Amino acid sequence: MFQLIEKMKTYKPYRDFSEFLSTRFPFKVQKISINAGFTCPNRDGTKGRGGCTYCNNQSFSPAYGKPEKSITQQLKEGIAFFSHKYPTMKYLAYFQSFTNTYDQPESLIAKYEEALSYPDIAGLVISTRPDCVSLDLLDYFKELNKNTFVLIEYGVESTINKTLERVNRRHTFEKSCETILQTAQRNIPVGAHLILGLPGENHEDMMNHADKISQLPLTTIKLHQLQIIRGTEMAKEFKTFPQSFTIYKLDEYIDLCVDFVERLNPDFYIERFASQSPKELVIAPDWKLKNYELTHKIVNRFKERDSWQGKQFKKEAIH
Repeated sequence: MFQLIEKMKTYKPYRDFSEFLSTRFPFKVQKISINAGFTCPNRDGTKGRGGCTYCNNQSFSPAYGKPEKSITQQLKEGIAFFSHKYPTMKYLAYFQSFTNTYDQPESLIAKYEEALSYPDIAGLVISTRPDCVSLDLLDYFKELNKNTFVLIEYGVESTINKTLERVNRRHTFEKSCETILQTAQRNIPVGAHLILGLPGENHEDMMNHADKISQLPLTTIKLHQLQIIRGTEMAKEFKTFPQSFTIYKLDEYIDLCVDFVERLNPDFYIERFASQSPKELVIAPDWKLKNYELTHKIVNRFKERDSWQGKQFKKEAIH
C-alpha cells in the first residue's frame, strides 16, 4: 500500500526527463551550463548575420556562465551553487550557449575533455544546430558514449521551412531529420528543441510538429513557448507588427502543451514545457510563475482531461 501511495504521488501522465536520467545514473545529477565562447554560422557571416530573430543568449545564460571564464572556472562556480544542497550529487557539463559543435575538431575535443576531467562531472550535454555537426565529430561522440554519458540536443524549432526561414535559422527541417538519424544510428542519445507559437504558425501546424517529430529516433524533447525578448530582431518586429504574433495566455498554452503531448511519441522523455528567462528581458508573455508551477498546472490539466502522452500518437514509417 505504501508503495502504491508513493507511486500515485509521483505519477506523471508523460515521461519525465528525470526518469531518463534515473535509467542512466544510480545517483542524482544536475546540469551545469557552460558558455565556451562559441558563435553561430548565421552570426559570423558563414550563413548569415544577426542570428535567429528570437535569440538573446543572455535570456538563458546563468551568472557564472561567462565566456571570459575558463570551462574549469565555470564548472567550479556552478557546482558550488548546487553542492551545498546535495553534497553527493554528480554533474553534467552542459555546453549551452550558441552552437557548441561549431569549431575545429581539435579545439572542440579539448573543451569537452577539459569539462570531463573536472571532479564529479559524469557526462556531457551538447546543445547545437543540426547543420553544424560533422560525421567525424559524431564518430568521436559515439566512442565517448561507450564509457561516458553523452546527450546531443539539436535546435529543430519548427518542422516548417517557411517558418525557419522567417526566423533566420538558415537550415531546413530535412537537415534536422538527417542529422538526428545520423546521431541515433551511432547509439548516441539525441534530443530536439521545438518552439511553440512561432509567427505564422497556427494550432494545426503545431500538432503537425508533434506528428512529424514523433517519427524520428529521438530520446528527449524540449518545448519552449515563444518569448519576445528585449534586444532581439523579433522584439523590433513585434513592436512594429504585433498582429503577426499570437501571444498565448497561460491557460491557452497549458491546453496547447497537452494537445501537443497527446500526439507525441510515448517513448520520448520530455525535459521541459517552457523556458524561463530573466524578467527584465521578457516583453511577452508575462505569466508570473516558475517553470515548476507551470508543469504542475499542465499535469493537472492532463488529469482533468483524463489524458496522457501519446494518447493520439500514430506510428508511421520514417522516409
